[in-house]
Amino acid sequence: MNITRTLGAAAAAAALALSAAACGGDADDGDTIEVQFGYIPDFNGTSLLAIAEDQGLWEEHGLDVTASSFTNGPLQIQALGTGDLDFGYIGPGAFWLPASGQAQIVAMNTLGQADRVVAQPGIETIEDLRGRQVAVPEGTSGDMILTLALQEAGMTKEDIEVVPMEPSAIVTALSSGQVDGAGFWYPALATVQEQVPDLVEIARNSDFEDTVAFPTAFVAGNDVVSGEEEKVDRVLSVLREAIDYRAENMDETIELTAEFNDLDPADVETDAGNVQVLSLDEIDRLTEDGTVDMWLSGMVDYFVGSGQLPEATEPGEFYTADLFLSAGEGAE
Repeated sequence: MNITRTLGAAAAAAALALSAAACGGDADDGDTIEVQFGYIPDFNGTSLLAIAEDQGLWEEHGLDVTASSFTNGPLQIQALGTGDLDFGYIGPGAFWLPASGQAQIVAMNTLGQADRVVAQPGIETIEDLRGRQVAVPEGTSGDMILTLALQEAGMTKEDIEVVPMEPSAIVTALSSGQVDGAGFWYPALATVQEQVPDLVEIARNSDFEDTVAFPTAFVAGNDVVSGEEEKVDRVLSVLREAIDYRAENMDETIELTAEFNDLDPADVETDAGNVQVLSLDEIDRLTEDGTVDMWLSGMVDYFVGSGQLPEATEPGEFYTADLFLSAGEGAE
């Protein structure tokens, strides 16, 4: 699997052009609704789309979906805002964008466990990175876990030399020793470990699970949520069915995701191994009992502390839990 969560300007323009060219607005063909859906080509970002395509769920629910690949969540939020996308996928590092009112989270997806702060051999603690070069794809979950690790040690980014980099460049920089450490993720780190077998793991997602979760989610444009109720209901119905299928058919889901993204199934299996997959019953229960709100509140607190949000917002302002729970209830 290639996890890529940042995107250069040229690639961003190409992706947006592709999406815009394919976009047919909210036009209906009979009872069919056209949908523009963004995704990231990894297990979290693609598995439900791969299932929906294979199982014919889009057609079953009267949807004509054009799926466009992106390499980060913020770019998809931008496309949602301009109307080039209706729906998209984001990882935890981009949750501050819906929390700031730029989109709506319409469905929870998985819990990520792949993020790490790593360092070259001989660097054992986050304190040992003081004054050293640390690479990070800014605005991603790698950035998030680095910030959390620094905070836990009573440090800030001012105590290290942050080197913003694209994910592919981080693999090269770590492998060649050009940087001392990174806030990054698996399975890309597995590639680094082939060149640096003694790479040191300093922090991981589970170190912070008591205070901050790392959920992934699907998002929709504000105008789509407020003005296209039928489109939202149909898409969420598909996502719910695909979530249910994924939990019961992981091996097949890995194969479908690999085929969808033209990846080696072994790489996708490794990727899936760093994901906590949630069943539909679990997501419903965690939504209803307030656990998801607790996750989102913890993330909002983090983003306020990191300066990405000016003030706290309530989860109900950007997570449409009621729409997710009720999706498909009116279907015949």
